[in-house]
Amino acid sequence: MSVNHATKWETNTQYRPETQPQTVVKKVKRTRWITKGEKVIYAFAGVLMLAFAVYMVSYSSSTDTLNRELQQIEQSVNQQKIANEGLSFEKEELSRPERIINIAEENGLKIQNTEVKQVQSFNN
Repeated sequence: MSVNHATKWETNTQYRPETQPQTVVKKVKRTRWITKGEKVIYAFAGVLMLAFAVYMVSYSSSTDTLNRELQQIEQSVNQQKIANEGLSFEKEELSRPERIINIAEENGLKIQNTEVKQVQSFNN
């Protein structure tokens, strides 16, 4: 080794202080994925969606109830129509002129040369 190299070696080792690595404590700020404002917005949107769902279920339920009542009313109207048709047929059957003449003769009434006509009623 030459003298120059030896002096460089000494200078490098003298001035190189042996220091222990110092631990530096840094506070790391955690960045949140969702901010507080976004949480509020999401919560509000969730409440709105829940309220809308409840409204839709109640509206559907009330519509279903109305449809069932309507079907019951239509069924009772149809039954009443059938009963009315039966009664009108019976009325026509009982108001035949031949039947009226037979009943009148059974009760002792005498019918002279007249014609028995069926009376029609007009509903206003």
